[in-house]
Amino acid sequence: MADQDDVLHLIEDSGTTPDAPPTGRTWKIAVIDDDSAVHEGTRFALSDYCLNGQTLEVLSAYSAAEGRELMRANPDIAAVLLDVIMETDAAGLDLVEYIRHELRNETVRIILRTGQPGQAPERRVIVDYDINDYKAKTELTADKLFTSLTAALRSYQQLERMVQTRRGLEIIIDAASTLYDFKSMQRLAEGVLTQIASLLNVDCAGILVLRDGGGHGDDFAVLAGSGCYSRYMGDAQTRPLDADLREMVEAAFRGRAHEFADERTVLYIKTGSGRELVVLLQAPRPLSETDRSLVELFGSRLSIAFDNVILYQQLQAANTQLEDRVAQRTRALTTANNRLSAQWLRLQRAIGFKNEILGTVAHDLKNPLGVILGRTEMLTELISAGSPKENVSAQVEHIRDAAKRLTAMVDHLISDAMADAFDITIRPEPVDVALLVSQVADANMPLAINKQQVIAVSAPPDHITLCDSDRMREAIDNLVSNAIKYSPVGGKIDILVTRDADNTIIRISDQGAGLSPEDLGRLFGRFQRLSAKPTGGESSTGLGLSIVKRIVDMHGGSVNADSAGPGTGATFTVTLPAGGNAAPLPGALS
Repeated sequence: MADQDDVLHLIEDSGTTPDAPPTGRTWKIAVIDDDSAVHEGTRFALSDYCLNGQTLEVLSAYSAAEGRELMRANPDIAAVLLDVIMETDAAGLDLVEYIRHELRNETVRIILRTGQPGQAPERRVIVDYDINDYKAKTELTADKLFTSLTAALRSYQQLERMVQTRRGLEIIIDAASTLYDFKSMQRLAEGVLTQIASLLNVDCAGILVLRDGGGHGDDFAVLAGSGCYSRYMGDAQTRPLDADLREMVEAAFRGRAHEFADERTVLYIKTGSGRELVVLLQAPRPLSETDRSLVELFGSRLSIAFDNVILYQQLQAANTQLEDRVAQRTRALTTANNRLSAQWLRLQRAIGFKNEILGTVAHDLKNPLGVILGRTEMLTELISAGSPKENVSAQVEHIRDAAKRLTAMVDHLISDAMADAFDITIRPEPVDVALLVSQVADANMPLAINKQQVIAVSAPPDHITLCDSDRMREAIDNLVSNAIKYSPVGGKIDILVTRDADNTIIRISDQGAGLSPEDLGRLFGRFQRLSAKPTGGESSTGLGLSIVKRIVDMHGGSVNADSAGPGTGATFTVTLPAGGNAAPLPGALS
């Protein structure tokens, strides 16, 4: 770097250079020489010096040892006017080594001044030591000193810009990995303000606001604030922006461009997702061109960081929705599995009972049937032989007795079958009856569609009732399937779930043939055949409504039917205690 200093523009001895008005900032230079007259002469020669609006602040040291302390305490010294010979013949050269190697200060410009040029030859010093100029004191006139110092300060300024740029780029690179790790908008915004302050190496106040794509100027949110702007953090309704600050933010959104003022900087950023960001910075000094370039470069990287947070939040929301759906499906599958398990147990019982019936039929019914068959043959022979009436009557009586025994045996078997069918165990649990009714309606929808019927369900959610979900599903399914069975083609079935203070009420209405007074009197009995017939030729065992009543009774509820008469349809109403009031009836397992 020292080899390039001679390329800098030199100023003629007789020339002058226009300077900007003083800015209050100064160039720090150090005069390190054991001759006090050199210090005084240097101060006098440079008393009116001004470069780029900055005057000089001259610091003095009268020995190499003092020079070491001075350089250690002031790392921002821009140039050093250094005597070669002080305590020793090489004290100045040793101090150069100390500055460059121990203090690792590569930016300060060092101008060696010697009163004995032959003591330290210029070529060897320039080659062996990292200095920027080598002058004999006799040739260093006021104008020459002005020229050398100006060249050194300009070189220092360029090196400082390079150092600042390198430092800024390192901060931007480090910040990239840090900012991309943030998962919330507010944390990212706070990190942005912190990194900008570090990038500029100043304590600056800042505010960052966000506006969604397509929004208006007054539709934005304050994500972060620092310094005097930190009071705006929180609810925008309770901490509104001041009028002038709001106007600056709105103007930035309208202008959609960066703006650099003396002590205020505005950054405008648009993300790939269409959102807009405005960063307002209040710094204690104007930003240099290097600062502005670094801030603009940093701002161009923020778009990716904010889009990264937005995509992460969208991914989290999608994951949450997916987890909810998986949980819902899991609960539905668990319920269906439990229902299938219960149905499997009932099926196993039914198979066992069937086998028992078949064995009973094969064994117990064989004897009465054999009696009937044998007596019938004897009766035929007696009639053919013209036997007396008494003999014929006796055979007929034997046949009647056998038939009665056979009938009684069949009734007994049917009674056993019904007892087994109604051997119901209920396991109360909190159940959303509205959801249960909707599921039953969905399951029966294919049957209704085949008859061009409509099922209308009015079931507000969260009707929680303590009941056995499998048993109540069976009861409601019987009522809905009956409504489909007895409603005409193109008819409508209405299902309504309501609740009063203590009960959950389920009403199922159809547009079928209705019920006669005789039907209403025997509606819930076993094996009852009603006057109305299924409209689609469906079969009926006469057991469905009796099973419904049995299940509802075991829950401590009630079921009844209403009909204005034949041709008016029917409404079945199930009333269940909302808190559960199940009381096992005789024949139920506990």
